[in-house]
Amino acid sequence: MFDKTFDLQANHTNFKTEVLAGITTFIAGMYIIVVNPSILKDAGIPYAAGLTATVLLSAFCTIAMGWYARNPILVAPGMGINAYFTYSVVIAQGVKPEIALGAIFWSGVFFVVISALNIRTAIIKAIPATVRLAGAVGIGLFIAVIGLHNSGFIVAKAPLLGVGTINAITLVFLAGLFITIILVVKKLKGAMVLGMIITTLIAWPIGRWFGNASAVNHGVKTLINYSGVYAAPDFSWFLKADLLGSLRYSYIPIIFALLFVDMFDSITTFVGVAEAGNLKDENGDPKYIKQSMIVDGFATLLGGVFGTSSGTAYIESAAGIHEGGRTGLTAVITGLLFLPFLFLSPLAQLIPSVATAPVLVLVGVFMAVPLKQIEWLNVEEAIPAFFTILLIPLTYSLTQGIVYGLLSYTLIKAILGKWKEIHPTLWAIDVFSLLMLAIEYHLI
Repeated sequence: MFDKTFDLQANHTNFKTEVLAGITTFIAGMYIIVVNPSILKDAGIPYAAGLTATVLLSAFCTIAMGWYARNPILVAPGMGINAYFTYSVVIAQGVKPEIALGAIFWSGVFFVVISALNIRTAIIKAIPATVRLAGAVGIGLFIAVIGLHNSGFIVAKAPLLGVGTINAITLVFLAGLFITIILVVKKLKGAMVLGMIITTLIAWPIGRWFGNASAVNHGVKTLINYSGVYAAPDFSWFLKADLLGSLRYSYIPIIFALLFVDMFDSITTFVGVAEAGNLKDENGDPKYIKQSMIVDGFATLLGGVFGTSSGTAYIESAAGIHEGGRTGLTAVITGLLFLPFLFLSPLAQLIPSVATAPVLVLVGVFMAVPLKQIEWLNVEEAIPAFFTILLIPLTYSLTQGIVYGLLSYTLIKAILGKWKEIHPTLWAIDVFSLLMLAIEYHLI
């Protein structure tokens, strides 16, 4: 049944591999269950309501991505867009959270229309190959940096970044990293999942002995201090978005700002993950692109309905793809694993960030493969690629890296008079990019 539905044999995979990949993706991305409501709480959305909305959106849209779009990609409230929603829209501009959720809904409506009309597909096809490849590498470095930061191994330090102090948490990370490396090079099936489990088990006694070892103790103490297992879902913010109020003229710029930010974030993530995981069709384009974009658009729309910020494709999907996930079954498994946390949310804290950090670092290694396909001796191709790779991790933004890569590519080709190498749609993307940057830098 599964082979017929998801074409497992045609994709050179099997049920066991897809399940392990789904579990890996879930563990790598499950932090969103507790992180997203923590951010939304600052916008006035109660933590419990934000958590319920996060779990519902992640489960429903990830299953849809697997069942309808046939891609092994996690969809959940986007990191970055949730901060923009909370701190730029609600707090900085004084917009009521109900109005902001309405703006999320309408930006999702536009998103679905753009996707259904294949406009987003045209945008993806217009992105130059060198920027696509660089985006995949940049995402890998971004993921690795997140892992190194979550473990406390890399910290903010004068003049910019530096190695953190060696303490209980960093020792857990290093032990987990070396163990996971051994499992991976031995080509043990399920190496990523097993590495996370072993690292969690190592963290438990160290958390007991050195519970106050560091301020970067991301969740280790919850292994010994968490209270209870069951927590009832909170639907108090379900359907609370003010759909009519958010259509007032003064809020139209907010709707389009959310659309710009969300669209670039989802497109760049999807292209990067598809490139790194070789999830491409015979034409070299991301597989099932139209269906995937429609699901992504509905994830934004439903975010406003459920009471959370926009949903989008997740770079952590690369962890499951490396584990062998190649079909929508991976995403279906990932989505189903979110559902129990409607009632068991305290358990989400039992796997600390330090346990997922080694896997995130190794995903960065695996996603560096496209480096060999970039024409480094051709400066016309190398400069945009370099900007993309460098800026994604340094700005902590996929969008920033891709945007500057695209703008530099267009500028170089235009200066050299190579107009035919600039896709017509790329000009529109560049204008879009400049508008997005103007919004980002509060110039408009």
